[in-house]
Amino acid sequence: MTEAVIANEQGFISRSLWNATANPSQDYPALVGEQECDVAVIGGGFAGLSAALHLAEAGVSVCLLEAETPGWGASGRNGGQVVPGLKEDPDEIERRFGSELGGRMVRLSGNAGYFVFDLIERLGIDCGASRAGWIQPIHSEAARTTVRKRFDQWQRRDAAMRMLDREETAALLGTDAYLGGMLDQRGGNLHPLNYALGLAEAAARAGARIHGHSRAERWEHEGGGVRIHTAKGQVRAGKVLVCTNGYADGFSGAIGRTVVPIRSIQVATEPLPAEIAASIFPQGHSASDTRRLLHYFRKGPGDCFVMGGRGDYSQGGTEHQFEVLRKASVRLYPRLAEARWVHHWGGYVAMTVSHYPQLLRMDDNVWAACGFNGRGVAMATALGKVIADAARGVPEAELDFPVTQVKPIPFYFMRRYAVAAAVAWARLRDGLGR
Repeated sequence: MTEAVIANEQGFISRSLWNATANPSQDYPALVGEQECDVAVIGGGFAGLSAALHLAEAGVSVCLLEAETPGWGASGRNGGQVVPGLKEDPDEIERRFGSELGGRMVRLSGNAGYFVFDLIERLGIDCGASRAGWIQPIHSEAARTTVRKRFDQWQRRDAAMRMLDREETAALLGTDAYLGGMLDQRGGNLHPLNYALGLAEAAARAGARIHGHSRAERWEHEGGGVRIHTAKGQVRAGKVLVCTNGYADGFSGAIGRTVVPIRSIQVATEPLPAEIAASIFPQGHSASDTRRLLHYFRKGPGDCFVMGGRGDYSQGGTEHQFEVLRKASVRLYPRLAEARWVHHWGGYVAMTVSHYPQLLRMDDNVWAACGFNGRGVAMATALGKVIADAARGVPEAELDFPVTQVKPIPFYFMRRYAVAAAVAWARLRDGLGR
């Protein structure tokens, strides 16, 4: 990332609801001098922190390098919705990857919400975690058919889910704007930045060495391992796990060119009056609707209302999208018309061409986990454990996710134009109810 991009991202953080309500965090000093470890983790988001935690708990010597501070990127700025599953539905996953591996992928992703909440409970992380469940509201008849098929497939696998009619959806959301919905009781919500900070503290307690403000600048193979260089130090490691996701830079090289960073943004009100707050998500659920350019929304700390959606690469375009989200919120909840919108922020989500997260192996020493396609709270945490298993020597055939080689997206320099075209097409189809 360039200094200008970093400065712009710092502005996003300063306006974040999560940053404004974050727990005190311990200091993670910059790397100075030379260190050695079994495994070096690059990136202090959910995937990197989960990997470092599970490696340290297994007795592996691990050093984590974060360019800024733990949770600085999208992990500390997302909607905090714990959404189980992958973008594709179970039948398609098993058709594509086979019943054995596909079945393990379905179980891993379907139980990822449980994995997150159990981890929070075991580690005593203070992040406002709620197992209330996640709702997918249905915006069109075409979407109703899609969601019903999804529900039927998960029901055959005994998932804790149920379909909602229009009246029950309205009661749980506090708006009658949707035709119905699906309630996934395996999901929920949390404070994403406090979750990341809690993972970092737990990893450090377990013995992981965490260094903030230690951007990994370059690496080379050396004597059967890898040497990583930062501005003020070096780390020599047996293996390297690259977990930079949507914040890949020159260090990530070809790994970074396997995902497309998409800016996702959010706006939030000041704490709502009690009578209004009680009428919106009265049972504490969160929701992401069925639009291709979806809206995701919930109540946050202090009963603020939070609405998120697609952003833009430019500052001007993003400012416009902030206003689009405020207007969308008022259409859903007219009683927000007089609310004061005091927070607006964003971060980069890493999307893949296949819509599947990626567990990548560049060579015997360098691995990566990335591309969580907007479901990073649950899936990044779960895949952090999987890539930690890989680094400990668990055979690829025994991992619960497929390992693939690094294959950069062709014509990667055209990605912003491709994204703009895809967004325009999705917006048109949403408008037509398809």
